[in-house]
Amino acid sequence: MVLEKKSLVTHLECSLTGEHYPPGVLYGLSPANAPLFVRYDLKTLKRTLSKETLAARAPNMWRYREFLPLGPDIEAVSLGETITPLIPLPTLERRLQCAAVWVKDEGRLPTGSFKCRGMAVAVSMARSLGVTRIAIPTAGNAGSGLAAYASRAGIESFVFTPADTPEITASEIAFHGAKAWRVDGLVGDCAKIVADGTEAMGWFDLTTLKEPYRVEGKKTMGLELAEQFDWRLPELIFFPTGGGVCLIAMWKVFNELKEIGWLEGPLPRMVAVQSTGCGPIVKAFEAGAREVEAWDNVTTGIHGVRVPNPLGGGLVLDVLYASEGFGTMVNDDAVHEMRAKICAAEGLHMCPEGAACLVALAVERQSGRVGPDDRVVVFNTASGLKSPMPPLTQSLNKDEPVDYSTMQI
Repeated sequence: MVLEKKSLVTHLECSLTGEHYPPGVLYGLSPANAPLFVRYDLKTLKRTLSKETLAARAPNMWRYREFLPLGPDIEAVSLGETITPLIPLPTLERRLQCAAVWVKDEGRLPTGSFKCRGMAVAVSMARSLGVTRIAIPTAGNAGSGLAAYASRAGIESFVFTPADTPEITASEIAFHGAKAWRVDGLVGDCAKIVADGTEAMGWFDLTTLKEPYRVEGKKTMGLELAEQFDWRLPELIFFPTGGGVCLIAMWKVFNELKEIGWLEGPLPRMVAVQSTGCGPIVKAFEAGAREVEAWDNVTTGIHGVRVPNPLGGGLVLDVLYASEGFGTMVNDDAVHEMRAKICAAEGLHMCPEGAACLVALAVERQSGRVGPDDRVVVFNTASGLKSPMPPLTQSLNKDEPVDYSTMQI
């Protein structure tokens, strides 16, 4: 097998109309106001790349370069994006009577979340296409990802995040060099500020699905998973869903892998996990709809799923229907309880969004939509250290006798 010396991108395609557009041009949404997807010469990819060649490469997300839009002439903006591990949860497996449950821990990436994948590719492409200023609305982690990669690339970044974004994440955004603001509202309000300021500020709008390359970066989650499972995927994948890009991205690359003959067996059932305080995609799925209506009364405090009107909601629904998957809404209190239990019982510190997926798994194991023989992967989308924890309140006075009997309680 010989490495192809040029980009394998053939064109970009409107997700609504199917109309084609040439590569090598800076794009936002298509003229139909829909997201654009990157398409590849998969026949050449199949001929020039083998699984064996792939296996011999360095363990980072750039090992999948042929599946990405960066040609050999484009330098990747990288901060060391390692392959993230699959961690079994044996205690939970026994309690739920599941054949196998793994957590894919995205908290190991450079800024502590899965957002690094999309930002690394999107910023690389933006720099190659001459972008010098980028703006983004964010629930938090995408902002710190953009700030880090933009600084690395020498690109000016502007980030707008809701006022109640956890302090550590909000501070991280500014600490990475972004010009950052808290906004008294939700991520949609932040998105309006970015859109309205495009002409005045001359920035490129990197809002979720408004450009085509964050999806491509997030495909590497699915590529890693396929390789880690020796090209036979698990039965179900649970993912916390706000904008839904990761479900779209993984489904896209699973079909690309299927087309080149690398996958064995059926594709996974994809599961969108949202909150009972903001679940527009799940609500639409349960109604059998093809489009998502905006969620009116947002009450959840789980920031990563708090997107009341996702641009790609219809595309996420397409994934759920095509994969014979489903959506599940979970209660915030149950999520916080699960996060604490898993941390103490399994030693794995998950973010609230990842813990939400475990709550959803427990619900759906009881409902029967997850069977006892199913292998399940749950995505932990960020390090638990980026979210608040209960304070440690117990203390000892070194000058007083220690009553060790109280430590047995």
